[in-house]
Amino acid sequence: MSYAKIKWLILLLPTVATGIWEYVRHQALLPYLSMELGNVLTPFIVLLVTLTLLTKLFRMLEETLNQLQKGQAMKAAFEEREQLARELHDGISQSLFLMSVKLDKLERAQDSDDRAAAAEQIRATVRHVYEDVRQSIANLRTAPVTTDVPWMSAIRGLGDEANANGIHTTLDWRLSDGMLTGKEQVELLAILRESVMNVRKHSNASTLLVECEPFGSGFRAVVQDNGSGGEQTDFWAKGRFGIRMMRDRAVGMGWTFTITGSKDQGTKVEIVNKRGGGHEK
Repeated sequence: MSYAKIKWLILLLPTVATGIWEYVRHQALLPYLSMELGNVLTPFIVLLVTLTLLTKLFRMLEETLNQLQKGQAMKAAFEEREQLARELHDGISQSLFLMSVKLDKLERAQDSDDRAAAAEQIRATVRHVYEDVRQSIANLRTAPVTTDVPWMSAIRGLGDEANANGIHTTLDWRLSDGMLTGKEQVELLAILRESVMNVRKHSNASTLLVECEPFGSGFRAVVQDNGSGGEQTDFWAKGRFGIRMMRDRAVGMGWTFTITGSKDQGTKVEIVNKRGGGHEK
């Protein structure tokens, strides 16, 4: 029996039992039962119904609530595993693949200068993998055990991570949680996390802006830094797996994804959901 049915039965049974008792008393028992005695018996009738029927319903209600709590715990555990899998896929796996490519390059290198350069690139990649592993372990240690933690806590955590790396971060978030579905929240957070991680690793930036605002009935999110930037061809060069992952996530949700930058003005990542149209700034 569902939670809603049990709840309604608990609410209605005393009233129904009282009504049936009053009807029977007035229609059949009135010649044999005085009004005063009937009034005295009424609360005992309700108590009897409560002890015999409602006790069982309350037990069923407790079992249903226990099942719901177990389901929520399983959902929370599953979401934590999904979060860890995304972090491993988005950060560590692409770094390990890049390392294998550089090892192949090292093997093919002929002179000592090429081998030294390849070795230095491999050392840098190992440091990045180390940072990613430490971040994943930290996330596991501090991850919430329930799904009731506000989504904005995760958004603010992106800024905290950048600040911890010496990048002054401004968070300008004007989009309420209710404007996004659960899947939209997961995908948008993954894109923003990858973008902020790229800023921390590669941009040499000192400031970072993360903003999001309503856009028609959709939204517009921006991650912009003042770092070294790059040409458009650099963003889509071979080996830039993180940017391709962000784009693929956005396209999979029906969003538009753009990345622009220059060596003087840093890099700007923009994600737009034009569900209801709008006007660009």
